[in-house]
Amino acid sequence: MKFIDFIVLILIFNSCKEHTGRSVDISNLSNSEIAFVTNRDGNSEIYTMDANGDNLRNITKNDSLDFNPSWSHDGQSLYFYSKRDGNAEIYAVNLDGDVLIRLTNHPTTDVLPELSPDGNTIVFMSERDSLSKNIYLMNKDGTNIRQLTKNKFYEESPSWSIDVKNIIFTRQLRDSLDTSHAANGEIHIMDIKGENVRRLTNKTGYDSGAKFSPNGKQIAFYGFNENNWDLFIMNSDGTNLYNLTNDSIECYSPDWSADGQWLVYTAGSKGNYNIWKININTKERKQLTNTRGRNESPVWQKQPATKN
Repeated sequence: MKFIDFIVLILIFNSCKEHTGRSVDISNLSNSEIAFVTNRDGNSEIYTMDANGDNLRNITKNDSLDFNPSWSHDGQSLYFYSKRDGNAEIYAVNLDGDVLIRLTNHPTTDVLPELSPDGNTIVFMSERDSLSKNIYLMNKDGTNIRQLTKNKFYEESPSWSIDVKNIIFTRQLRDSLDTSHAANGEIHIMDIKGENVRRLTNKTGYDSGAKFSPNGKQIAFYGFNENNWDLFIMNSDGTNLYNLTNDSIECYSPDWSADGQWLVYTAGSKGNYNIWKININTKERKQLTNTRGRNESPVWQKQPATKN
């Protein structure tokens, strides 16, 4: 058995022991944590806090850039990318920050990891094919890397469907009259073989950061709306699109609470951004961080399975 596999098994075993007999009430969001990126310590670090913005913890504690956290299946560790070893690679770390596992090892950029809802597979972005950033899959221990897209234009923000059958992502589309760059990003969906690609959005402005709701019936994302960035919600087939925030400041990077009633997101302007949450029905908003600089990329903790 490889050393990395042994460490992963230890983490899984310990987290299973910890949650034996524990039940989680998803109606009480204070039971869950939010991971996010902040530069309050002078560089980008991954922190956690509770759903009310309290009990802050620095998880990564490193001088290099650490970015884009994604929760493990049991909610007890985080996947992220970091430049601590010279270039952007994907890592896993437990919530104490004392067990760190490097999952990729390639001279080009590997970023934006997200673990599948069944806890088996990581989707991520990589430049290893030299075309552009394309979408890849790998096992959660970093083995069996396989490429899903081979697009010479830019792609980003891959995320899983709830049933683990599809991946939603942003693809930049080149205007046939524009020979300089691809300026319009639209939300697409494909199956886990990289086939049956379908476009879900068709609106003016760049759209990205799409996430399925916990019941799989809706998709939240952020997009440019005339003069600003707002949060949008649509049905999973792209219908019934509406602007949730319609704010005077920039809003981006939404993620769903376990009960599907709230979105946590980033909001701000002019280099000063904080973490907020918004109720998708009442539009009640609560600010969770309040520092200068950047607080961004929030993700809600996955809820461990209830065992009685």
